[in-house]
Amino acid sequence: MMTNLFSVFDPTSSFLSNWLSMPTPLLFMVMTFWLLPSRAQFLTSSVLNSLNREMSLLMGTTSIGANILVIALFLFILFNNFVGLFPYIFTATSHLAITLSLAVPLWASFVIYAWAKQTLSALAHLVPLGTPAPLMPFMVLIEIISNLIRPITLSVRLAANMIAGHLLLTLLGDQGTMENIYITMVVVFAQVILLVLEFSVAVIQSYVFMTLMTLYASE
Repeated sequence: MMTNLFSVFDPTSSFLSNWLSMPTPLLFMVMTFWLLPSRAQFLTSSVLNSLNREMSLLMGTTSIGANILVIALFLFILFNNFVGLFPYIFTATSHLAITLSLAVPLWASFVIYAWAKQTLSALAHLVPLGTPAPLMPFMVLIEIISNLIRPITLSVRLAANMIAGHLLLTLLGDQGTMENIYITMVVVFAQVILLVLEFSVAVIQSYVFMTLMTLYASE
């Protein structure tokens, strides 16, 4: 039972090409953007402009390159979360190998840039204002540890939330039986409600990942 339950997170359980599902949504988005009606294009542009303004406020800068980077990251995670909700499609963002490969390089680039270009500010950030002198060594250690575990917590949060929803859907699917029509109807209704919640989680987790990464960059 446990093997069957967690086999949905095995990319080689059904098709070796499951990993190819990661870049497919972005290619689909780029191709269909020019084929959508003007109203849909206007809606897409409005959403992207809203994200751009919000990222500029969080980062305290109007750098177009930085905003494009985090928005592209948001779209990549969002579409992979959505695609993973369809049957027989592998959810790449439920694997730590994928989430860590997204979080660690960006986090490392921010840290290296801060220590290389803003060394004094990076050192001052290790000791909060007003810290008593005897506690400064401990605060430096705590700040270093908290900075080191940031990409790990960011990756685990995304993967754990995607895994939890898929496990619940799998468990509910195993409870369905045609022997009792009332139980089957309840299970199907619960699955529909849970699927709607999973769509919401897909959006929220993508937004949280983008926002936290932006806040880390703004520091």
